[in-house]
Amino acid sequence: MVRKFDEFFCHQVVSTFDTPGTSAREWTERAWTVLHEKDGAAQFAAGFGYYPNRNIIDAFACFTIGDKTQLMVRASRELRPDIDSTTVGPFAYECTEPLNKVRFRLDENEHGLSYDIEITGTSPMFQEPAQRQLSRGRVKEDIIRLLQPVLATGWIKAEGQTFTLDHASWRGLRDRSWGVRMAGADMVETGVQPRETYAGQLSDFALVQFKDWGAQYHTREIWDDKAGFIRRWHLGGNIFYPYGSGQAPLEVQNVAHHYEFDNSRPEQQRRCAGGRVVLTAIDGSQKEITIHPISICYQGPAGYGLPYKGFIHGLWMGSFWMDGHRFDLTDPQVMRTIWGYVDYACEFRCGNEVGWGTLELMVTGKYPRYGFTESYTQYGFGQHEK
Repeated sequence: MVRKFDEFFCHQVVSTFDTPGTSAREWTERAWTVLHEKDGAAQFAAGFGYYPNRNIIDAFACFTIGDKTQLMVRASRELRPDIDSTTVGPFAYECTEPLNKVRFRLDENEHGLSYDIEITGTSPMFQEPAQRQLSRGRVKEDIIRLLQPVLATGWIKAEGQTFTLDHASWRGLRDRSWGVRMAGADMVETGVQPRETYAGQLSDFALVQFKDWGAQYHTREIWDDKAGFIRRWHLGGNIFYPYGSGQAPLEVQNVAHHYEFDNSRPEQQRRCAGGRVVLTAIDGSQKEITIHPISICYQGPAGYGLPYKGFIHGLWMGSFWMDGHRFDLTDPQVMRTIWGYVDYACEFRCGNEVGWGTLELMVTGKYPRYGFTESYTQYGFGQHEK
């Protein structure tokens, strides 16, 4: 099937653009953003998933208000023949200025959440090192990720209110990734060997904007129970600078993390309470950054982790499907069903400088350094409702 992109001189494989260079069903392209108010009063996340070897495109949005309420809308449709359209029902995504501006939109719908948001980069996009991992001789993950700190304008309508987004009050990031990724539908497929798990894992990702610079890092670590130590299998990061600074980004070569956890709420075990990281750049310089969470957006039921009410990213839901949910974040039972994959909006400090950004931090199973001794099978995130 010929697509409009086949007119451009940008082919990379002997195929048209409707077919990836691999037949792996796990091939995924994703556009994702997370935004938050600097005072923590509201937090927003939205994303699109494109699965050409599953013939599916899906979308989601989550909006948290005051850490008391979260609205979530999810949708999925058959990809072909409308393969050139990044729309899923009332959801739409548009690249308005390549490498700088994109637009996320959700039109009025029965689930009470809508928005029209344009996000603009504050520095050039940068590329993480490829995220590659094998499992039992098979490619488990092979992903390229582009990242950009952003500001936002537009509006969000929810709970009878209109929230206005502007460059003074909102901060965020966007992420464009593609490749083979172990997530979503392949985690629930039957008739195949169960996926390989580890005794314990840590995954952390952060992006922060200060006035004149910013930092991003991403690490993946495995607790090797037999050897009794941690294996780090992914590390990426940059110290970056705004447009017009004339300064090139610096690669981060090491991340030393020192997180703190709040385990006082049984329904939210291993909730991040803050901490600090020390980033060492390729030129030997170091940045010590302290972290203070100010709000949380709960994206587990949006499609990350275990299925929530029958949906997970990349799962065939028919020619078109859509639903929406409202969560009372003050109800412990609700929290038990949605806790897991979360993004923490944070205030970050480096010396006397104050910045804002996002932290993702998940620790599952054994991780003795932080006092977690349960195996993966004894402890897991997101005991989602069926």
